[in-house]
Amino acid sequence: MTQNTGNSTRHWAQATLLLPEKYAEAVSDALMEAGALSVSIEDAKADCEDEQPLFGEPGMEPTTTAWQQNKVLALFANQADGEALLSELAEEWLQNAAISWEDVAEQDWVRLTQSQFDPIEITPKLWIVPSWHAPSAGADVVNIRLDPGLAFGTGSHPTTKLCLRWLSQGLAKGKAVLDYGCGSGILAIAAMKLGAASAIGVDIDPQAVESAAANASENEVSVTTGMPDHPNAKGSFPVVVANILSNPLKVLAPTLCAHVAPGGWLVLSGVLERQAEEVAAAYTPWITMSVWQTDEGWVCLTGQKTNP
Repeated sequence: MTQNTGNSTRHWAQATLLLPEKYAEAVSDALMEAGALSVSIEDAKADCEDEQPLFGEPGMEPTTTAWQQNKVLALFANQADGEALLSELAEEWLQNAAISWEDVAEQDWVRLTQSQFDPIEITPKLWIVPSWHAPSAGADVVNIRLDPGLAFGTGSHPTTKLCLRWLSQGLAKGKAVLDYGCGSGILAIAAMKLGAASAIGVDIDPQAVESAAANASENEVSVTTGMPDHPNAKGSFPVVVANILSNPLKVLAPTLCAHVAPGGWLVLSGVLERQAEEVAAAYTPWITMSVWQTDEGWVCLTGQKTNP
């Protein structure tokens, strides 16, 4: 079914294979080597309570590139070619794999993707606006121009929204901000647009650092970007924000607290409500953290450093 007989739309066949962690990456590599047009791996339990993020501890690469249960999506010119190719792998890897097929029609993927991302209202005066939309109007409205990309943090996730709301309400003008684990740089950019004196965004992912720098330039604000050992990130700051995940946040507790100046604020997100108490406990020796706001099961923890 490489061609739709009713029109000129091109069609492909996509196979979805349900595989355990130990087979997913090997099957993905084998499919590409055998001639699949594209192959991707997704969490079979995405968007449910059993969803598990993949990440490495700070400064380390992830220890695995697959989940406990995986969807391996493979695209072929047609189903017959795909079935023939999969039959070659069946003996070694696919004896117990559940395989389903679907027709995939060619689309204007750029327009389709853009149509899924509208401007995001963080507060009535703070908006995240993709480049293909007009900025929100109003003399006192802050627009952050940001397109969905590879680096985490487009403003759509509750954890990012929580941090942005805190910045819009709690950031005093003229303060310096450290965005630790900056991803797209959205928090550092927002800080500058909301009146921060300076902002630095650091991340262990070089691609995120590059993305943050490009996004800052697009928004016409000055943000210093780099790895966590950047010279400008070695001091203390009146405001430190970190939107990461609970396990890295617990590991980073001494480091993040050391970056907070006396009297300064620490803002943490990437934490589920059920994880809040455990994460806050990791910071108790330095800063008392409490839940500031919640959003869709996620929390934002904040605390003020009261002693040198």
